[in-house]
Amino acid sequence: MKYETIDEIYAGNDKARARLKEVVASLPDETATALPAGEKWTVAQIVEHISMVDEGAMRICGRLLRKAQEAGQTHDGKVVITENFLQKGTEIAGMKVQAPDIVQPTGTKSISDSLAKLDENSEQLESLRELFKSVDGTELKFPHPFFGDISAQEWLALKGGHERRHTKQIENVLAKIK
Repeated sequence: MKYETIDEIYAGNDKARARLKEVVASLPDETATALPAGEKWTVAQIVEHISMVDEGAMRICGRLLRKAQEAGQTHDGKVVITENFLQKGTEIAGMKVQAPDIVQPTGTKSISDSLAKLDENSEQLESLRELFKSVDGTELKFPHPFFGDISAQEWLALKGGHERRHTKQIENVLAKIK
């Protein structure tokens, strides 16, 4: 996706979250914990993974923005997404990737627990919105296992893309269960 402003990224992320909730909100436990043939994770585990990645991305964004603020790095609020990030986003769209150990689901969280964690993360991320608009979220980077070194703005955009990717995965898993 192409974004011009931080508010557009937040709106895109909100839309991805609403779709995820729409897909999983009323699933019975037996569906949420079913593991169809050929799948590694249940729907509940996928949502748990999303919440883990979401929390990590939110923390990374906060750290990068606070460092930029401490360094006096101001910004005009425009979004800068690198060509490398866009290219990697296109590449990963058709790939099945292995999640790093740190964000492997434990299988101990219910969908409602994971959604509650996502809501908590969203509140904390909302508190960073003004920092995204006022400090430079483009210069300082933090490595992603697939995308390489990416900025706070790119981490923010990645969050929504990650949710969209896994919401599609959930829909595919649910189609196998039915």
